[in-house]
Amino acid sequence: MLIKFNCIKFKIAGMVLVLLVTSTIAFYLSTLTIMNHYLHDQLLKRAEAFSKSIASSAGYSLLAKDVLGLDNMVFKMRESNQDVEFITILGPDMRVIAHSDVTKDGMKLVPVAGRLLQHGADGTTITESSGSSVDRIEILTPVVAFNKRLGSVVLSMNKSALHDAQRAARKLIMLVFAVILVTGMAGSIVLSSRLTKPIQELSAGVNELKRGMGSRRLKVYSQDEFGTLTTSFNEMMVQITDQSGQISNYAKALEESYVSTVSVLAAAIDARDPYTHGHSKRVSRFSVQLGRELGLNAAELEDLEVACLFHDIGKIKTPDSILRKRGKLNEREHKEMMHHTEYGADILSKATLLHKYIPAVRHHHEWFNGNGYPDGLKKDAIPLFAAIIAITDTYDAMTSSRPYRDAISKLQTLEELKKCSGTQFDPDLVRVFIRLMDKQIVAELQLTHG
Repeated sequence: MLIKFNCIKFKIAGMVLVLLVTSTIAFYLSTLTIMNHYLHDQLLKRAEAFSKSIASSAGYSLLAKDVLGLDNMVFKMRESNQDVEFITILGPDMRVIAHSDVTKDGMKLVPVAGRLLQHGADGTTITESSGSSVDRIEILTPVVAFNKRLGSVVLSMNKSALHDAQRAARKLIMLVFAVILVTGMAGSIVLSSRLTKPIQELSAGVNELKRGMGSRRLKVYSQDEFGTLTTSFNEMMVQITDQSGQISNYAKALEESYVSTVSVLAAAIDARDPYTHGHSKRVSRFSVQLGRELGLNAAELEDLEVACLFHDIGKIKTPDSILRKRGKLNEREHKEMMHHTEYGADILSKATLLHKYIPAVRHHHEWFNGNGYPDGLKKDAIPLFAAIIAITDTYDAMTSSRPYRDAISKLQTLEELKKCSGTQFDPDLVRVFIRLMDKQIVAELQLTHG
């Protein structure tokens, strides 16, 4: 009888051990696959968006033959993104017009051979190259202006940061699963009739973790080996959660790098006209203050900030003869200036990651009564971010000097906003903005007078 008991026990132990090994290996492999795919996909998306934003900005400079501006742009963008190996702008003959390494200017670029990952409808190609001396992703994006291809942007990103993150995660996960296997083997030797509940709990925990729901601590039913196994699984979940946090921090770093690129683009747009220097930054600051007063959450405020930096990006296509004109624009010039909202929306449409900013960019010149442009939207049909930018854009423009007039005082500007409330601007937003600005003016006066 004793022999029979031992035989059954070892059969059960062997079955559980097989189950543990199989599920652990499957989860280990699926976790690595999901993690590798996620990191690789995020790197591709960021690289594509970065390349397309450069291509959108480079079109005007190529038309204007502003080589110095192109050199300055690619150098600054390369400096602000350490995982970018190089950025180059090529002519139609594939010769380098501008390169983050100035020694390459004038050379003919030979694309590195590799595996084609993507070929977009707009001509953008993404190639992955791996080998003893090459391990990077190369994105080629056409530079198109006024339906004419002027050249290409080639951006090369080193995959070393991606590999470092993958190696660190792989080591940690391997260590955790090794602990689980050792604990499971020890626990399988002393299994009892209470085996069912711990196994079910562990199985449920594995499934939840595979579905991304592994925040619940598993219940420990006993203090034996299965209790230890369950505790180890809980510790593993904590470690995996910590690793997920590190990956999130990496994604956050990519996001911050992306926002810094947007800031560079906004500054480049404003720099075309000395009278609008810093305009996008100020509009962004006023808008975030107003958004915070309206109760927007942190994620919404971040999106609002970036939308403000982008709101005049369409002026890249506006000729200097109009943009920097010192007198009043004539009818033809005014109509061309009005197109900057549509140009901006078209530029942002080239990159999927930027689509969420299109409503604010396209509609920040709509009027509350429907007399604005480009689509004549009115009242609640106007996106909130666009309605906010309409107020802060006007406020900064009126309180800043222009070639054809001096700056208007803050109080006079607020009075003008109040007059236009309900016609040009959303009256509810104007009331909140005036209250906010009144507080700031009073604080400034108190500071001035001690």
